[in-house]
Amino acid sequence: MNSVITTKLFFTLRNIFRQRARTLATLTSIALGVAGLIIVGGFVKDIFVQLGEAIIHGQTGHIQITRQGFQEGRTRAPEKYLIKDADALRKQLASQTGTTSVLGRLNFTGTLNNGKRDLGIFGEGIEPDAEAKLSGIYVRYIEGRALANSDKSGIVIGQGVARTLNLSVGDHVTMVISLSEGAINTMDFEIVGVFQTFSKDFDARAVRIPLSSAQELMDTTSIHLLIMVLNNTDLSTQVAASVRSLLQQNEMEVTIWRDLSDFYVKTIQLYDRQFGVLRLIILFMVLLSVANSVNMTLFERTREFGTLLALGSRPSTVFQQIILENIFVGACGALLGLIIGISGALIISAIGIPMPPPPNANMGYTAYIRLDGLEIVIAGIIGWSATVLASILPARRVSNIEITEALRHGT
Repeated sequence: MNSVITTKLFFTLRNIFRQRARTLATLTSIALGVAGLIIVGGFVKDIFVQLGEAIIHGQTGHIQITRQGFQEGRTRAPEKYLIKDADALRKQLASQTGTTSVLGRLNFTGTLNNGKRDLGIFGEGIEPDAEAKLSGIYVRYIEGRALANSDKSGIVIGQGVARTLNLSVGDHVTMVISLSEGAINTMDFEIVGVFQTFSKDFDARAVRIPLSSAQELMDTTSIHLLIMVLNNTDLSTQVAASVRSLLQQNEMEVTIWRDLSDFYVKTIQLYDRQFGVLRLIILFMVLLSVANSVNMTLFERTREFGTLLALGSRPSTVFQQIILENIFVGACGALLGLIIGISGALIISAIGIPMPPPPNANMGYTAYIRLDGLEIVIAGIIGWSATVLASILPARRVSNIEITEALRHGT
């Protein structure tokens, strides 16, 4: 038994190395296809990760805890969804695994007046120093600076707000909001910064003021939401489940960042469709290239297979020999593709790819090729299986050819 297997392997390797030009062509097709799948897959994954991080650090945080119904009713009756025992709840949340900080925010809507005209805005009362750590590089100040805890009457505004009202750092504005009792509160602020996030829609209406000023403006000591910041975005679902279990009797709602951004969901759907088509094109090209190389190889070896059949080899033996050869070639091509793909990804990532802003976004970014173990394994399997599948029909045709026709081939 062992001698039969050894003999088959010997003839398989001999045939592979004897057809060097065709083998090299097949290996090249497989390797380039596998490498292309790795690089495209890593590029797409990086887009998803970077967009997600921009949303988390620029707007939502990893997890938001609010009163039930806040997401739907915050613009109609925000006073109904205030969290009154925020400090006690904050301590509970801060003890969760993977949590680095817990921030409080108070949301409000109103109008911003520059002395000449008004603009409807969506405002957030924030804890300035804590928010600055969350935002990092994902909120860019194109003018001025971020809020500090000492800025009691300071305000930062989105780029779109600044353009609409023709405002710049140092200008004074008046915030006007309506309270639930029908009263109107106003407060004057000085612009200390103009920010830019990834989202044009957000920047067109967003302003931020210190939490203490927002509470004074809204005549409350409470907040609307607590934001959990984690040390690893991958923990979001796990931590959210733990928090839901902790707060299930408190009429609180726990929402992870993915469910808070319609922009993210739609952008991911758009890119998924685009790059899904690109992956199919690459796969189709691999299949065609491998099938062509295999067909040409078998075409040139038709007389050889005819001789084997004439010497008494069964068609099934010839078929198995051809498949075995392509199993080896496919494995070598897939391995070579993995090496090329991983090396190419590392080189490209070391340089970076400057990218324009995504649809409806403000900020461009530098893309990288993010290697993922599962994507790499799938790419290798696709390259190998494409080779084997592409060889089945030609192998069946050659193994069933008439002996006399095969021996006359090429004469």
